[in-house]
Amino acid sequence: MANIKFTLNGKSQSVDVPPQMPLLWVLRDTLGMTGTKFGCGMALCGACTVHQNGQAIRACITPVSSVAGKTITTIEGLSPDSSHAVQKAWLELDVPQCGYCQSGQIMAAAALLAKNAKPSDADIDEVMRGNICRCGTYQSIRQAIHRASQILTASNRPAHKGGVA
Repeated sequence: MANIKFTLNGKSQSVDVPPQMPLLWVLRDTLGMTGTKFGCGMALCGACTVHQNGQAIRACITPVSSVAGKTITTIEGLSPDSSHAVQKAWLELDVPQCGYCQSGQIMAAAALLAKNAKPSDADIDEVMRGNICRCGTYQSIRQAIHRASQILTASNRPAHKGGVA
């Protein structure tokens, strides 16, 4: 066992777990963050996607010891009230069907938009190709990412309407 300290969704955490325990199980079983899902356990499906220092990672293959001193964000920490642009777009366009993969999809999309505010279809396809949706909502996911980009762009514009700025 090891005492591993990291920041989770803006709060300091200290867990006493085996250092090789996958971050996914620490999040779900030790810390109760069940929004991050188990899919394949081999980093092939993306259901377990979280952010480590702003980068999308697969929690199922990440040993908890490797996140010591780092910042982890789960779907629960993306926004407390689903007000993140990606979450808004997902709801607006009614993307989820079964919903199982959606937290991983949203986290991957949020990481993409943090780096590239106006991604092309090719950019989206490249980043999202490792996130599998059994329901096949890929077109809706792409549309929602474009919509989230619009929301982000609109929120970064000056709030004044006409006249002199």
